[in-house]
Amino acid sequence: PIISPRSPSLQPLSPCPFLPPQFSGLLGTVYRRGNLSFTRDGNSLLSPVGNRISLFDLKNNKCETLPLATRLNIVCVGLSPDGSLAILIDEEGAALLVSLIGKCVIHQFYFHKPVHSVSFSPDTRKFVVTKDNLAYLYHAPGKKREFNAFVLDKTYYGPYDETTCIDWTDDSKCFAVGSKDMSTWVFGAERWANLIYYSLGGHKDVIVACFFEENSLDLYTISQDAALCVWQCDTELDGLKPMPPKDAAKEKKAAEDDEELLEERKGEEIHGKADPSEEETRNKVKYSRVAKYFFNKEGDFNNLTAAAYHKKTHLLVTGFASGVFHLHELPDFNLIHSLSISDQRIASISINCTGDWIAFGCSGLGQLLVWEWQSESYVLKQQGHFNSMVSLAYSPDGQYIVTGGEDGKVKVWNTSSSFCFVTFTEHNSGVTAVTFTSTGYVVLSASLDGTVRAFDLHRYRNFRTFTSPRPSQFSCLAVDSSGEIVAAGSQDSFEIFIWSMQSGRLLDVLAGHEGPISSLSFNPMKCVLASASWDKTVKLWDMLDSWRTKETFIINSDVLVVAFRPDGKELAVAALNGQITFWDHDNAVQTGSIEGRHDLQMGRKELDKITAKQAAKGKSFTTLCYSADGQSILAGGLSKFVCIYNVKEQILMKKFEISCNHSLDAMEEYLDRRKMTEFGSMALIDEGGGGDEGVAIPLPGVKRGDMSYRHFKPEIRVTCVRFCPTGRSWAATTTEGLLLYSLDSGLIFDPFELDIDVTPSNIRKTLSQKEYTMAIVMAFKLNEKKLIQEVIEAVPSSEVDVVCSSLPDLYVEKLLEFLASAFETSCHLEFYLIWAHKLLMLHGQKLKTRSVKLLPVIQFLQKSIQRHFEDVSKLCEWNIYNIKYALAISQQRGMKRAAEETPGDEEELDSDSDYLMQEAHKDNLSS
Repeated sequence: PIISPRSPSLQPLSPCPFLPPQFSGLLGTVYRRGNLSFTRDGNSLLSPVGNRISLFDLKNNKCETLPLATRLNIVCVGLSPDGSLAILIDEEGAALLVSLIGKCVIHQFYFHKPVHSVSFSPDTRKFVVTKDNLAYLYHAPGKKREFNAFVLDKTYYGPYDETTCIDWTDDSKCFAVGSKDMSTWVFGAERWANLIYYSLGGHKDVIVACFFEENSLDLYTISQDAALCVWQCDTELDGLKPMPPKDAAKEKKAAEDDEELLEERKGEEIHGKADPSEEETRNKVKYSRVAKYFFNKEGDFNNLTAAAYHKKTHLLVTGFASGVFHLHELPDFNLIHSLSISDQRIASISINCTGDWIAFGCSGLGQLLVWEWQSESYVLKQQGHFNSMVSLAYSPDGQYIVTGGEDGKVKVWNTSSSFCFVTFTEHNSGVTAVTFTSTGYVVLSASLDGTVRAFDLHRYRNFRTFTSPRPSQFSCLAVDSSGEIVAAGSQDSFEIFIWSMQSGRLLDVLAGHEGPISSLSFNPMKCVLASASWDKTVKLWDMLDSWRTKETFIINSDVLVVAFRPDGKELAVAALNGQITFWDHDNAVQTGSIEGRHDLQMGRKELDKITAKQAAKGKSFTTLCYSADGQSILAGGLSKFVCIYNVKEQILMKKFEISCNHSLDAMEEYLDRRKMTEFGSMALIDEGGGGDEGVAIPLPGVKRGDMSYRHFKPEIRVTCVRFCPTGRSWAATTTEGLLLYSLDSGLIFDPFELDIDVTPSNIRKTLSQKEYTMAIVMAFKLNEKKLIQEVIEAVPSSEVDVVCSSLPDLYVEKLLEFLASAFETSCHLEFYLIWAHKLLMLHGQKLKTRSVKLLPVIQFLQKSIQRHFEDVSKLCEWNIYNIKYALAISQQRGMKRAAEETPGDEEELDSDSDYLMQEAHKDNLSS
């Protein structure tokens, strides 16, 4: 375990006060660019997302983002055949060697130039990297320690233009490289006498992919103009002859003899003998083209962009720029499927080891699809927000997150699986705010299209649409704690609209602000609404007293965001001057302020004329959120940092750097002088999208690609931050996606009131003496999760009542928190439910007095139990339905015999069926 020093500055993050949350996941974005790769077992998929890598477990329906990142966006991923190592290479050629078992970086390497593709050999001993027009063969890192993980073996020359793709033979003896010069080159990975290199032509466009046939040197090559060439080799893999070992002395002598022989035979003609060079070429490997096929016979598909081939099933999958993909059986080129999954370019295709699942990546929309071609069904269908995400909200139990984006979509994500399970597309313009009601089953969203919509998470439908008397663009949204009153602020009419959730009727329009409404927030404990505006005021409105203005706070600058503390006793206000002020709203007194302008630490954009330090003077926080216990506050803005402050001490506790991706703008603190010329920044030169995405080089008379395509770098920013109600994590919507930071994502040794006598051996000795309460207290003092679990699971279920009643109050809260986390992973559901039930029944009154402090722990426990309840209840309902169906069938079959039986027998039959039903129901509940 990692020893973590205590830090008093991080105390407010309860229930682990001094431990900062760690990055735990990336939601909202599933694919950006680069190649997709299936793992060895074929059940998981590696997808590059910006400068990070996500692992989708398709069997268990979970997604995990590895806790590592490259400096720039990842463009290619090489996965070792045994599934233990991966090479991640970014836009500039910087590579990371990553262990997928330990999920850590083993080695870093710089290739100095952009890399187009990387591929491990099937025997995992070597890998090939292509850059420019060269192919480099490296020794792959082994199982033992090495000084340098990347050792260059050979460099292969041949293509005249940039290389595009790689494929290996099954025995790792040879590999093929495709190029933009319309040729494919076959190289020997070792020194073969009859194959050093072989060049194949026959195409009229860029080579997109090349594939060897199984256990053969036969080759398929596919070009961008949708043409497939089939190449047959006259030599088997076993026919490759190794080069004889070199002897320098013999070679020198042979060369001298040859020179003398040539001098003697000058002018002589030799008849009846073949030239030695011709004799050698007869023994060389030869290729012949046996077939050429075209995909676009009807002219429907103009641009082939990606391809994958499964050698065992001879299945070829090709993707096109129009979003269409084909499935063919080779070598006969029989069409199996021709389907469209999108209207955007398919950037990457991968097939798993069994050949059942096909993964497609569309970089234009950020789509990731896994298709089972035999059953014609989706295994995975995920898509992030097309444009940046603007807002987010946690459900009351912390199980779901809802996000709204500039693309007008509202998406709901599961925090445990990291998958989006529903998308609402009713809005016609960008979504500006989203929130959950207190029940957690209704999602509300406000949009610039002039509507506020309510969505039902039971039936997945839009059941209410709130509108204003005249069209208004809504910039913010709030719902009261009862879920009955909905408020939205307008940015063009300076008014606040109030609706009833039950009737959908407009209740009132609150006027009084003289500028656009920037933020709304309801007091969690009272029916009081706080509204912030650009007119430098914050107004409090009493919802129960004819919506009159209760109080008006004058702020020194335009107000951007307002937030209530979870207990409703404090109000935080962020203004345009970079200050966060805290108010006691009952007494209309300012209790404190934080000068946060310098903590934002702005980066300098490529086209900025002023330094980042000067630019930061005009910046401010645009989003605020209190922690679950109200002791700290999160703040973010147009920066790569999220700051967390202690409210009481009014000091900065920690700054989280949300991204190190330099493919985004405003990441550099200082301007790179190498990019400056006498005419200005080199960023002003638009090179277009390149050959893959847009126009390559505009030549006279050439119409190709999207002429309007422009290359741009998105600016890093944080649009919204929210704390989870359980207090265990927080989330932020950023340019990269939805980032989650959690306290549960690391191994940390964190003892509590540790004595010299508290050791694992002493704890087990106490446990063997059946002193269960003492053993539990000692285990919590050592605070190692596995040991606590061992002690608690050793307590007999009959003794749980006695142990809970004798447990000190200090450890009740810790035990509840442990139970909530144990529910996530343990299979002893009934056993832990007994613990939770006894603790709450025996200590409920004492816990109620500290309800505000314990609320995050209770919500964490509720979230865990609720998830199990949903899973088990579905299983029970399904089993009950099956039993009812079986009984109905048996009763129908017994109808013919019913006339012959006595009435007593019928009653006995009914009683037997009722008894069976009751017993089955008991078995389901106990399971």
